Amino acid sequence: MTDPESYTYAQAGVSIDAGNALVRAIAPLARSTRRPGADADLGGFGGLFDLKAAGFTDPLLVAANDGVGTKLKLAIDHDSHDGVGIDLVAMCANDLVVQGAEPLFFRDYFATGKLVNGVAERVIAGIAEGCKQAGCALIGGETAEMPGMYADGDYDLAGFCVGAVEREQLLDGKTIAPGDIILGLVSNGVHSNGYSLVRRLAADKGWKLNRPALFDPEVILLDALMAPTRIYVRSLLPQLRKGAIHGLAHITGGGLLENIPRVLPEGCHARVDADSWAQPRLMAFLQAQGNIEPQEMARTFNCGIGMVAVVAANQADAVASELEAAGETVHRIGMIEAGQRGCTVTGSAETWSARADWEATHNQ
Repeated sequence: MTDPESYTYAQAGVSIDAGNALVRAIAPLARSTRRPGADADLGGFGGLFDLKAAGFTDPLLVAANDGVGTKLKLAIDHDSHDGVGIDLVAMCANDLVVQGAEPLFFRDYFATGKLVNGVAERVIAGIAEGCKQAGCALIGGETAEMPGMYADGDYDLAGFCVGAVEREQLLDGKTIAPGDIILGLVSNGVHSNGYSLVRRLAADKGWKLNRPALFDPEVILLDALMAPTRIYVRSLLPQLRKGAIHGLAHITGGGLLENIPRVLPEGCHARVDADSWAQPRLMAFLQAQGNIEPQEMARTFNCGIGMVAVVAANQADAVASELEAAGETVHRIGMIEAGQRGCTVTGSAETWSARADWEATHNQ
């Protein structure tokens, strides 16, 4: 009679040793993101943060969580993992700063069928870099190896970020009023929304992603498409702390058309003039490849504007110049009018390849 087979976790497809090696590899990355309030090492069951040490007196906590969407499929299919961690942090941190909050700490969730040597480290190195850009601490996370849940090589990411804002500095849009100016802070590219359409175009049009882009021979097309989402935290926080900004909108899924109304009070309508900034060549390429109407562009992609700031007319020039001094490129792209809560984007013939004057409206 033979002894019954002795099962191990490794036989089931989970390597505890690989997971431990990953934790050892990423510990220095996490330490590099330390900031006041967070200075513990990884390894506990939860992450700690000291709000007093961070300098807050009467703070409200603000939480955000997000993923990177199908941009991950481009990363996986083309071994382009280094920037998606920045995207993950950006999608959360930018959502905090629009409420006036300073991002304080971040945790990630990385799930895959089997840990592939080097991939998780590259992703988490990007997360650490994003945390440094946002000024928040990477205080832990979860790596899940789940055989049978994911196809070979696939992984998924989720990020969780907590920020704080002093109670009287919470940005809720209530001070936005007709006559306010809309400033647009330029994006790095597609950021992290619209990639299901990008991937569909790439497949249908047979793009050679490893070749120079048609719109810029100095840039490989894949690199243009994978450019990490810009993190606007450091440039905006000084403006928020002195009360110079009435409202902020992070331009993600839904584009300018649907994100700006989210921060407007009743009785305020945003009017955006698409003629007031040059359409990025990458956006023009996507539009031409998909024969996309301008109205569809306005609700699908960021169209070159990754963050919108609403400011008083008499402060618009000063805020814009200070943001530019902090590294942003800023355009005056519209204004707030009295009307139904919503947004209208207008353009003239040839703007965004339009054959005639056009407008797109979204009301809430």
